[in-house]
Amino acid sequence: MTGEGSHDFARARRILKTDEFSSVFRLRPAQKSAHFVLYTRPSPLPHARLGIVAAKRFAPRAVTRNTIKRITRELFRTNEIQAVDCIIRLARPVNTKAGPATNSALKRLLHAELSRLLASQRPRRPAGPAPAPLIS
Repeated sequence: MTGEGSHDFARARRILKTDEFSSVFRLRPAQKSAHFVLYTRPSPLPHARLGIVAAKRFAPRAVTRNTIKRITRELFRTNEIQAVDCIIRLARPVNTKAGPATNSALKRLLHAELSRLLASQRPRRPAGPAPAPLIS
């Protein structure tokens, strides 16, 4: 997709520059899971942006790192996220050179973990009394 809609991953929705990554990393982690750490910072833009860090030491095979990035981008595009700069960093090994690069169990595990992390960044609903039911 090439538009600026809510379900794209255009260049404007990516964190690309080193100083942008650094400014988010300076803050404390927002949330952690078994393999990932999520860093967030309020975005100066009206939409969320995403950065992904998948180090070779935690995912030795390129196919695994690419799978992590693909799943993360897909979840970012399809979930409604408040206007924050998010960085998802792989923090623990997901497999070894001897193990399978990717399989359906690994993909399900990664998908579930990343879904939980990104769900924490959904826009907050205003707290208040529930709207009264319409009576006709």
